[in-house]
Amino acid sequence: MTSTAAVVRPKLPRVGGEIDAYCTKCRMDLNHRIIAMVGEDVKRVECLTCHGDHNYRRPLAEREKEKERKAMRAAIHAAPGTTPKSSGPRTERGGSGKLAAKQLWERSITGQPPTAFKSYTVKQTFATGELIRTRASATASSRASSMPKKSRSSSRTARAPWRRRWRRKKTTD
Repeated sequence: MTSTAAVVRPKLPRVGGEIDAYCTKCRMDLNHRIIAMVGEDVKRVECLTCHGDHNYRRPLAEREKEKERKAMRAAIHAAPGTTPKSSGPRTERGGSGKLAAKQLWERSITGQPPTAFKSYTVKQTFATGELIRTRASATASSRASSMPKKSRSSSRTARAPWRRRWRRKKTTD
């Protein structure tokens, strides 16, 4: 007797069909309806939850699995005694690097006497970590301290005249 085992083939995506995708509006992996394809590639989908349409993005779970596979391949194919390229944690673009630099700068100038800062000139060269006083920073700080402070309410009404009218109406009632 010959047994016929059913061969399970994955369904090919088609326009009007459903597929799991990452919704950019809901920010979750959800069911989507395929609304555009080029060849066998899904290009555009509509979320069945929020009804927003956007370009197709693979679900996060699939992307994470792909990253794990790539990391495993890199670890297997790496020469013995060497480390993979990305040995440290990845930092966010621009955000944490700027914050860390600002915190480092604030720590380095805290408690320094004014004599610790060198005057800046174009002809001089400076080493990393030296504290420099520029003419612009010196004049800006003296200008800021000599200018009178504006009251908060006057600056608010100057920027938004509609608020002034609304307040007048409110006070006359």
